[in-house]
Amino acid sequence: MPYNMTQKILLEHLVEGSLKPGEEIAIRIDQTLTQDATGTMAYLQLEAMGIDRVKTRRSVAYIDHNTLQTGYENADDHKFIATIAKKYGIYYSKAGNGICHQVNLERFAVPGDTLLGSDSHTPTAGGVGCLAIGAGGLDVAAAMAGYPYYLKMPFIVNVELKGRLKPWVTAKDVILELLRRLKVKGGVGKIFEYTGEGVKTLSIHERATIANMGAELGATTSIFPSDEVTYKFLKAQGREGDFRELKPDEGAEYDEKIVIDLSEIGPLVALPHSPDNVYPIDEVKGIKVDQVAIGSCTNSSFKDMALVASILKGKTVHPDVSLVVSPGSRQVLAMMTESGILSEIISAGARILECTCGPCIGMGQAPGSGAVSVRTFNRNFKGRCGTEDAGVILASPAVAAVTAIKGVLSDPRELGGMPEVSEPDRYYINDNLIVPPNEDRKDVEVFYGPNIKPIPVARKIEDKLEGKVLIKVGDNITTDHIIPGTAKLLPLRSNIPALSEYCFSIIDKNFAKKAKSAGGGIIVGGENYGQGSSREHAALVPLYLGIRAVVAKSFARIHKDNLVNYGILPAVFENEGDYEKIEEGDHLVIKNLKEGIKSGRAILENIARNIKIPVHFDLTRRQINILLAGGLLNYIRKNLGDDQECER
Repeated sequence: MPYNMTQKILLEHLVEGSLKPGEEIAIRIDQTLTQDATGTMAYLQLEAMGIDRVKTRRSVAYIDHNTLQTGYENADDHKFIATIAKKYGIYYSKAGNGICHQVNLERFAVPGDTLLGSDSHTPTAGGVGCLAIGAGGLDVAAAMAGYPYYLKMPFIVNVELKGRLKPWVTAKDVILELLRRLKVKGGVGKIFEYTGEGVKTLSIHERATIANMGAELGATTSIFPSDEVTYKFLKAQGREGDFRELKPDEGAEYDEKIVIDLSEIGPLVALPHSPDNVYPIDEVKGIKVDQVAIGSCTNSSFKDMALVASILKGKTVHPDVSLVVSPGSRQVLAMMTESGILSEIISAGARILECTCGPCIGMGQAPGSGAVSVRTFNRNFKGRCGTEDAGVILASPAVAAVTAIKGVLSDPRELGGMPEVSEPDRYYINDNLIVPPNEDRKDVEVFYGPNIKPIPVARKIEDKLEGKVLIKVGDNITTDHIIPGTAKLLPLRSNIPALSEYCFSIIDKNFAKKAKSAGGGIIVGGENYGQGSSREHAALVPLYLGIRAVVAKSFARIHKDNLVNYGILPAVFENEGDYEKIEEGDHLVIKNLKEGIKSGRAILENIARNIKIPVHFDLTRRQINILLAGGLLNYIRKNLGDDQECER
């Protein structure tokens, strides 16, 4: 039978299950990536699994998030990751080498491979035809230990691209158009597979931009064909040996189809505070802007920077605007220097930042109070930028650059003809900031700084669950709401006790105090609870605070998996209206819980209001066993104790 690209890769890596949507499958993982904000915890978990070396073909630890060293914590964590990498056979990309997704695309992503990363934007590698999935750190640690990755088989959506982008319209506008149509829940349980004649008109970095922000749709991943454009890119990176053609068979079937005519799209922006709050630029232009930030794993390629430089050349940034630029990698920065692009950007009045995530995750460059910041990033959740009352607008590099000059949100089409910007035939290649694994690992000592604290471990689920509702939240609560990712808090990612003081602090500054006083409890949420970043700390910290269950209308994929991995029950209201029957402070009880988990349904009793509320658990058999064992780490330890090894 004819197969699409996703099916081809999955069948080559399938360990368990069949490719029926909704059925749990297990796939072998070729490569993993971690970054320093999630990596410390992932490597502590890897140590706890008792292996002597990673089992993947390649695993890479990147330092790209916590690079502001205002205290010892980040430097200590980096040293821990560096020594762990030496001991366990992991490549180590040092601070300054670049953002994990940009460097991975340049140096490691391989068409047809599977990649699991402890960052929600891991699907960026789909730009070269790699099946790349974001997950919690514990799932990534398990993959490094040789276990397959389990997921429910997603629906596969064919996005057919027709035509060609008009001048001043970019790949960022393509993914914003999808977000405008589908919203942030529109991709949950789906893989987006891009085909059509329009694909050939997009460079690898343009494809990567679209794949990157597929995460904002809630998609499992996104993937593009591996074709002559891919070959040219890999050859320019000195990696033509990694090329493999990948395309759907003629007559391949999909579960859904979306058609986008590239020629019909115009410049788009996402207004605060959600990536799907999308408007055409000509409907919202004129908003006064205080800051412009260009970069992030979404738009920091050499081609992006070249377009920005061409707009800024000979001009000056508006006196009321602060413009900051973050090249995505050292490769990009070096090429900017050699080509003169860097000089043009600096001459216009821009500030050049490190080759890191930086402002995207609130690590510096927080806007002023009440300010408006236009950013080429992927998320604009309230408070994520580091300033609670600031408004972040997501835009393409073209919109951002012209806005920096004019001081108000502006349409780049008003500049006239668009400059011609092309990909180079040869990229600058220097991998001396990527430290390969040690051949002799037996004498490597792992460094543990004082900021590294033990991992909280879940206890086995008891037959009766009860607790006080500690907080009730609305729809689309993000992991940033649960655990903020600011410059102040990111250094605490390896110190769960300290980090716990800030749980839900954006919504309720007293949440941690209430949780400790009550000895734990229950969270109630709306639709798409836990969207956004893959940070497992949004489950780890509630575990530490004694959270036993989250009851919501629906869950984001990665966060739900993280809750299960840490032994926290994710329960879903059977009837959406029952959400209104619970308030903060109510006392909830589920009896005969173990049987309920096994059957998939239970009755939640609201003792305070004498109401019985049906809930269900959308869990696979494996997830049921993980919950009953008290989380994934306990489940793996039990299997290892029973000498049971997963197939590879």
